[in-house]
Amino acid sequence: MANAKKRAASGHPIMHSYEAIVIGTGQAGPSLAARLAASGMRVAVIERGKFGGTCVNTGCTPTKTLVASAYAARVLQRASQYGVGVAGSVRADMSRIRARTDALVEQSRNSLESWLSSLANISVYRGHARFVGPRTVSVGAVTLIGERVYIDVGGRPTVPKLPGIDRVPYLTSDSMMELEVLPEHLVIVGGSYVGLEFAQMYRRFGSCVTIVETGSNLMGREDTDVSEAVRGILAAEDIEVRLDAKCIALEGTEREQVRIRLDCRDGAPAVTGTHVLLAVGRTPNTDDLGLDKARIEIDARGYIKVDDTLRTSAANCYALGDCNGRGAFTHTAYNDYEDCCR
Repeated sequence: MANAKKRAASGHPIMHSYEAIVIGTGQAGPSLAARLAASGMRVAVIERGKFGGTCVNTGCTPTKTLVASAYAARVLQRASQYGVGVAGSVRADMSRIRARTDALVEQSRNSLESWLSSLANISVYRGHARFVGPRTVSVGAVTLIGERVYIDVGGRPTVPKLPGIDRVPYLTSDSMMELEVLPEHLVIVGGSYVGLEFAQMYRRFGSCVTIVETGSNLMGREDTDVSEAVRGILAAEDIEVRLDAKCIALEGTEREQVRIRLDCRDGAPAVTGTHVLLAVGRTPNTDDLGLDKARIEIDARGYIKVDDTLRTSAANCYALGDCNGRGAFTHTAYNDYEDCCR
């Protein structure tokens, strides 16, 4: 370490060589790094943010924790149907719900980081990884060279270029994890899996909820009968659904609310809420990696192109998880890890 500091102070680059470099610690990266290290390889793991990726920090772990709280609220709301009396009204204490969620997330994240850092043959680097050449990555003042490079950088919520989006406050599935107040009226733009999960969750907490979807059905990738069944479940909980919203625009109001203008087949031409959640898809975190320096090709949406074995267009470079466009799910990411180890 002392020699490294001297080289940095003298202007000489600090360079380290590894048999494998893993960029990102989502569902695929840590397991892969551990497997490679256990086989005797020297492995570098790079993480610029929070360990665990989307699933641990803003996806599966916190949302399913919130779902559990929402389920508890729903059971109490329906208690009288089972002959059970509840004194007073059921009220969701969002600060306590958030504290419980944050504690579980922190425990999961810290456990992962501690485990990974304790493994033999693994060196953990904190910082932003950028390619500076084929299989060559810079992290701050350090340059790492790997015989193999595995990219597991995940994705982030997409923010569409809707008219007025730059003039009103909005939430994404990430920033919802930081919300400690209960929205009076939550308007969700996007009627697929993420949007529907938040819709039912916050309705059970006590918010009025409206879902705005551009398609003619919820969950456009599912069969129509499935979509209709889900819509019926939402209607039974008084969640409003607006379909065929072809022209969505956002604007502020004098009461510091957000009005979403629609061009729907049915219903009023606008809906006004206290909060708006954008749940319209994911964007891969590939735009700031310097992939061109490594000759790694991406498609028109920014996903890294891979073959059936997860190889990229660059020799000995692989892309795993959400960033390769093969399915933005925890289980597909873990399956990518298993494919790399066959």
